[in-house]
Amino acid sequence: MVQEDEKVDTQEEEEDAITEEAAPVDDEIEKTEVSREEQEPQEAEEKPLEEKLEKRVEAEEGIVEEKIYTVPLGRAWISPRKDRAPKAIRILKSFIERHMKPESIILTEEVNERIWRRGVEKPPRRIRIRALKDEDGKVSVRLAEGD
Repeated sequence: MVQEDEKVDTQEEEEDAITEEAAPVDDEIEKTEVSREEQEPQEAEEKPLEEKLEKRVEAEEGIVEEKIYTVPLGRAWISPRKDRAPKAIRILKSFIERHMKPESIILTEEVNERIWRRGVEKPPRRIRIRALKDEDGKVSVRLAEGD
């Protein structure tokens, strides 16, 4: 009988040891909860982005016309190597003038960076853009969203 009592005591001690080992796991759960709370301020940072998008949509309400084009820039490759990217920009602007009849053209930085990405000597053969014409006749040229 004494041996059975000792077995029971050892089993209880093992169970206590297991629960003590489980306690740090509970602390980890609490840490993850804290990290989730830390993520909430990040959501607060995303709200200004949403507000910016809303302002952008409000600004785009004055858009009269929106078209997506694939502009061929292969003719820029006929030029000397050091003049190809500037030539591609001129081709893009002339394409927009021909198709949208704007008062002025505004190229966004992302379009400019896409053309100049591989340097002055190797502009892309074609570029997919989205042209937005507002009430004043100004056309802003952006990259199409799939690109």
